[in-house]
Amino acid sequence: MTIIKHDFGKKDRDTVRRFTKLITLEAQHEAKVLANPIPYLERATERISQLEMALLDAARALEPQPLEQPAPPEMIEVDKTEYERLLRCKELLKEAVEKL
Repeated sequence: MTIIKHDFGKKDRDTVRRFTKLITLEAQHEAKVLANPIPYLERATERISQLEMALLDAARALEPQPLEQPAPPEMIEVDKTEYERLLRCKELLKEAVEKL
């Protein structure tokens, strides 16, 4: 006896479901995404470019500005774990900008 495997479009539906979840759409949009994906891809591209701009702005904030006057020294107390977390964020930003 031979079994014929057929997914009846399940793979396509799963792809659309995953895509709509990634761009935070409701389940009712799945049919629309499958029928006409271009607007949804444009929306995802727009979101990606916004995230890239935010990443670059955050990286630029790490570097001192050329016209910026040096501020007088000021003591600020920060918890050691918070300081380490800030340093790790700084490293992650630099790595992300290098990958861009």
